[in-house]
Amino acid sequence: MQKKIIALKELTGNLWWSWDTEAKQIFEDLSPLLWERNNHNPVELLRHISNDELAARCQCQLGERIEGVHARFCEYMEKKDTWAALNAPELTKNPVAYFSAEFGIHESVRIYSGGLGVLSGDHIKSASDLGINFVGVTLFYKEGYFRQYLNHDGWQMEDYPLQYPESLPIEKVTGPDGKDLIISVNIAQSEVFAQAWKLKVGRAVLYLLDTNIPANESHYRDICCRVYGGDQNMRINQEIVLGIGGAKLLGALGLTPSVYHMNEGHSAFLTLELLASELAAGKKKEAAMEAVRSRCVFTTHTPVPAGHDRFSRDMMHYTFDKYLALTGMDFEDLMLLGSEDPKNTQGLFTMTVLALQLSRAANGVSKLHGQVSREMWQHLYAGKKVEDVPIGHITNGVHAPSWACGYTETFWNRVSTGIEDMTLSREAAEAALAKVSDEELWSLRYTLKRNLIDFIYRYLANQLFHQHSMSGYNQYDAMRSDKNTLSPDILTIGFARRFATYKRAPMIFSDLDRLNRIINNPKMPLQIVFAGKAHPHDDAGKDFIRQIVEHSRRPQFTGKVIFLENYNLGVAKRMVSGVDIWLNNPVRPMEASGTSGEKTVLHGGLNFSVLDGWWPEAYNGENGWSIGHGETFENYEEQDRFDAEQMYQVLENQILPTFYERNANNIPTRWIKKIRNAIATIAPEYNTHRMVRDYANQYYLTKEGK
Repeated sequence: MQKKIIALKELTGNLWWSWDTEAKQIFEDLSPLLWERNNHNPVELLRHISNDELAARCQCQLGERIEGVHARFCEYMEKKDTWAALNAPELTKNPVAYFSAEFGIHESVRIYSGGLGVLSGDHIKSASDLGINFVGVTLFYKEGYFRQYLNHDGWQMEDYPLQYPESLPIEKVTGPDGKDLIISVNIAQSEVFAQAWKLKVGRAVLYLLDTNIPANESHYRDICCRVYGGDQNMRINQEIVLGIGGAKLLGALGLTPSVYHMNEGHSAFLTLELLASELAAGKKKEAAMEAVRSRCVFTTHTPVPAGHDRFSRDMMHYTFDKYLALTGMDFEDLMLLGSEDPKNTQGLFTMTVLALQLSRAANGVSKLHGQVSREMWQHLYAGKKVEDVPIGHITNGVHAPSWACGYTETFWNRVSTGIEDMTLSREAAEAALAKVSDEELWSLRYTLKRNLIDFIYRYLANQLFHQHSMSGYNQYDAMRSDKNTLSPDILTIGFARRFATYKRAPMIFSDLDRLNRIINNPKMPLQIVFAGKAHPHDDAGKDFIRQIVEHSRRPQFTGKVIFLENYNLGVAKRMVSGVDIWLNNPVRPMEASGTSGEKTVLHGGLNFSVLDGWWPEAYNGENGWSIGHGETFENYEEQDRFDAEQMYQVLENQILPTFYERNANNIPTRWIKKIRNAIATIAPEYNTHRMVRDYANQYYLTKEGK
C-alpha cells in the first residue's frame, strides 16, 4: 500500500494531472467535498486525508486506478519518441526559456489574471507534450489575482486570500550546497533579493521568483504580492525582477537557453541583463546588441498603443541608476533602446520597443493582429513599407486536453485515440466525426448542458452559503422557481472574459425590449450566462458588470440571465463545455487573438463573434456565425449601434431558427451540421500543439522569422 500512496503523492507534485481526466477523477473520488472546497487542489486535499485512510482505501479498486495512472505518467515522462526528438532534436538540448508575467495552468495555482496567462499555461503544457526542453519564468504572487464578489449594487469588490507554498505543488530551488538559491537585482539604490520556487508541468519546468524574504526591505518584499498590482513604480519593479532576475536565475542554475522567448513586453528587461553580460565579456556595443538579438524572440499581444507598458524618463533614471553604474551601460543608450523616436530620448521608455529592438524575430498572435502590429510599429523601421515591417504572426490556440471535460474526452475516446488525435489534422477529425451519428452528438450536447446547469445551481448555492454575495438579490432562489429554471432545452449563450471596456460585455442589452422578445419567445427562447472580472482599477469595466447584474434582476430576465461571480479557470472549463454559443463582441481590431471560442468547439459549441482576432481566419460561413463583416466606424457610438443590430439580426434570423428547427426525431440537423464543420475546421488548427510547432519551426530553430 505504501507504494500506492507514494505514487499518489508523486502525481500531486507535477501538474501533468491537471490535463489527465482519470488523475483528476481519482483526487475527486477521495473526497468530492474537500476537492471542491480546496479549489481542486490535490496537495491541499491530501493534507486533510490521513495515510491510514489512504492505505485502507487503496486496498480495493482505487489502488489499481492509482497504479494505472501513475504508470501512464511515468510512461509520459520517459517517452523518447516525442515530436521534438523526431522533428527538432536541437530543442531537446539547451532549453527554450519562456518569460511571462502570468501562467494560467490550473485554478488552484493563482498566478494568472486573464487571457495572457491562460495562453502561457497552454503553451507550456504543449511544449511538454511535444518533448521540447522548456523552462518558464514568472513571479510567485503570494496573493495571486483577486477573488471577486459583488456588493448590494452589483459592484465588483476584491479580496486577496494568501496562497501558501506548502499548499501548492512547488518546491524551493536550492544551490549545489543545498541552501536556498538566492539571486539579486538592483532597483534604485537598493539590492533586492529573490528566492525561487520550482513547479513541474509535465516534462517542462516553471520557475517562480519570490521577493518575500527577510533579506529585503519591507516594501520590496511585496513586489511579488499581486498579479499586476500597485502603481507604475510597482510595475517597473516587478518587471525588473521578472526580466533581469529571471535571466540571472537561469544563469545561476547553469542553464544556457537556446532562445529567450518574451511573451509580451513585461519581461523585456531580460535583454538588458543579456546585454550587460555581453559587454562584460568585452564585446563592443553593436556586437553585444547583435549577440542579444540572436538569442531573443518576442510575442506582442496588445493591438492598442495605450496597452503597452511605458515608463517616464525620470522613473527609468531613478530605478536604473545603480544597475547602469555597475554594468557600465550608458543611460542615454538605455533610453534609446526604449524610445519610439530615435531622435528623442526625453520621452517615455516603451517596453515593446525594447523587446523589438533586441529580438531577432517578433510576432503578433493572429493574422489580423500581425497586420495591426506592423502598422502600429512601422515608425520604428524607417523606410520600410508596412508589409515589410519584421513582425509576423502565429495565431494562438488552446491545449485541447486541458479544456476537454471528462465526459467529452470519454465521448471522443470511443471513436478516436483521444482528444489530441482530433487536433492532428482535419482528416483525423473528419474520420472521428464519421463514426458519430447526429443523435449521439445531440446527446453529447444535452449531457454537457445539463452538467453546466447543475454546476451553476451548485455554484450559486455555494456562494450563498459562504455569503460571497452581498447583493441582497439571490440568483439561486430566483432560479428555483419553475418559471425561471434554466433548462437544457433552451439555447444557451456564454460570455466570459476579462471585463475590459473594448470587449463590450453589455452590448446584447442595447435594446432591452428586443432582447426581452428574444429571451422570452415561447417557441425559441434564450438564456445567457455571464462571468468575468474587471481589473481592480478599471471602474468602467466594473460598471459593465454592474449593468449586467442590474439587467439580470429585471423581472423579464430573472433566472434567464445569470452572472457567476469569481470567474476562474474552473468556471471557464464548465462554461466552454456546456454553452451552445460562445459570444464575443469586442471592438475590431482590439482583440489580438482571443481563444475562448476555440475551447468550446470539441464540446460541440459554436462561436458567434465579431470578425476580430482568430475568427477572421477560421470563419467559413458554416462553422459558426459572425457579427457583421468586418465593418469599422470612426464613431464609437455608431460602431456599437451597428454591431448590436447585426448581433440581434443574426440571433433572430439565423441562430435561433437553426437551433429550434427539428426533424422527425427532434434532432436539429442543420445545427449538428455546423457542429461537425466547426470541429473539423477549427480543432485541428486552433490548438497549442500546432501553435508551439509553429514557434519551434519559425522562431526557435531559425534566426529570422515572420
